[in-house]
Amino acid sequence: MLGVVFTEFMEMVEDKFSFDVADEIMELSGVGSETGFTAVQDYDHNDMVKLVAALHKVTGIDIDTLIVVFGEHLFGRFTVTHSHFFENTESSLDFLEKIEEYIHVEVKKLYPNAELPTFLCDRVDEDKLIMNYSSKRPFGDLAHGLIQGCGAHFKENLTIERTDENGPMKVQFVISRNA
Repeated sequence: MLGVVFTEFMEMVEDKFSFDVADEIMELSGVGSETGFTAVQDYDHNDMVKLVAALHKVTGIDIDTLIVVFGEHLFGRFTVTHSHFFENTESSLDFLEKIEEYIHVEVKKLYPNAELPTFLCDRVDEDKLIMNYSSKRPFGDLAHGLIQGCGAHFKENLTIERTDENGPMKVQFVISRNA
């Protein structure tokens, strides 16, 4: 898993909770406590699972909720760090629709070893998109949060219906834009 995901997670923990909580979850999980994380290194996705479980233990917040909130945070960061992906895009559904064919292609150029999830889309109409998420990793909640973050970025009210087909590894999202 890309190191940038880990560095952004720790930044979110520091921002939303505190530096002390960030240190505590690294210590509790046994992940990153000695070396920290770098954005360009790859890490085992199970280390992220351990960090989130530790954050749950420290805060008492539901694990799924923590991951969704992280997805929202991560999308907001992407709008800053990868602003060129948002040029000439007018709406959340237009953006989501181009993840697989444009954004992931560009990400693979930067990080050739990245194992990215798949987002297959079917645009039903101007205000409705069916998105099928598939991954080797159990991060359907992260995808959910990214979708919510996308709606917030474009200032659109989205209704997200979710069907987990294989736990959080294969999820169908039906995303409707509300007027």
